Amino acid sequence: MIMMMNHTRRLFLKGSLIAMSAITTGIFSLLKPLIAFAARNQPAFSAKTEADAIAAIFPGEQITTSDAIIIGVHDVVENGAVVPVEISTKLPAVETITILVEKNPNPLIANFNLSPECSGFIATRIKVAEPSDIIAVVRSNGKLFSTRKFVEVIAGGCG
Repeated sequence: MIMMMNHTRRLFLKGSLIAMSAITTGIFSLLKPLIAFAARNQPAFSAKTEADAIAAIFPGEQITTSDAIIIGVHDVVENGAVVPVEISTKLPAVETITILVEKNPNPLIANFNLSPECSGFIATRIKVAEPSDIIAVVRSNGKLFSTRKFVEVIAGGCG
């Protein structure tokens, strides 16, 4: 009888520990995106002009125009709410790729931090409010390089 109680108690304790571990893991996995969201550059993402967004995300830094960056996007986009974009570059040691859309209500779209093992390539979908330039800024070897591509939008996507 005592042996049976000890076995039942051990099973209960073991089950409780497993359940608590699962709950704790679940809570932390839910909080991780919120922590990442809180760490973003709020002034840059809420800027109303392209110049303000660039000044907030790259304060005091010089940006050089480069032909080594390619923005892969159609010249004419029917629906600005879902615009597939690819940014690629052969620049060495790419650290970040930033996407801005000149005439969007909030021009800064995304800032991708890349590990040293990554190639200089990202593909995503963005919103484009009206016909405007899409700007890609690449940080390579501690320096900033950019290029632009004009996109005609039939139906805006930021309304």
